[in-house]
Amino acid sequence: MFGGNNSNKGSNSKPSSSHHFDTLISAKAEIVGDMHFAGGLHIDGKIFGNIIAEDNSGAIVRISENGVVVGEISAPHVVVNGSVTGDVHACEHLELASKAKIKGDVFYNMIEMVMGSQVSGQLKHSYRGKPEDRPEMPKHVTQEKPVLESETDPKVKALPVKKASGSVPNQNKDAATGKQPPAGAEKKP
Repeated sequence: MFGGNNSNKGSNSKPSSSHHFDTLISAKAEIVGDMHFAGGLHIDGKIFGNIIAEDNSGAIVRISENGVVVGEISAPHVVVNGSVTGDVHACEHLELASKAKIKGDVFYNMIEMVMGSQVSGQLKHSYRGKPEDRPEMPKHVTQEKPVLESETDPKVKALPVKKASGSVPNQNKDAATGKQPPAGAEKKP
């Protein structure tokens, strides 16, 4: 079921269970925000945001029985045995295991559904044919990645760094009393 021995090793072959997973989201972890990745991503925890991999990257997302994703998934290979609320785009291979529950539309090239898997949405065979002839998967992001100072060109303005509160004295306080003047009162020189 999870990628047994498959003699078809072309570009459309499904990944084997021995596929290397570079990233693990453990059962006790929750991520809020979009996740861009390459390689293998195994999810036992929860992701609240979109999961995005490049179309021709060969990347695989595997959502375990305990895994939860609330957001759109766009990856060449997707294996679901947990819960997904959002659309799923798999331009190569999609496998829905027996405990898979998807609330959203499913866009696929090849699909494998095991008895017990559930899809509350439409199944759309959108990614047919050769990879160069297929439409590109959507790469929706909920928030743009911020530019860090270490990543910027000297000509590019970096994001401001928030200073700790209380570091700047309040200029409106009365020097004699140390209290805020009443609203509308003028400050005496």
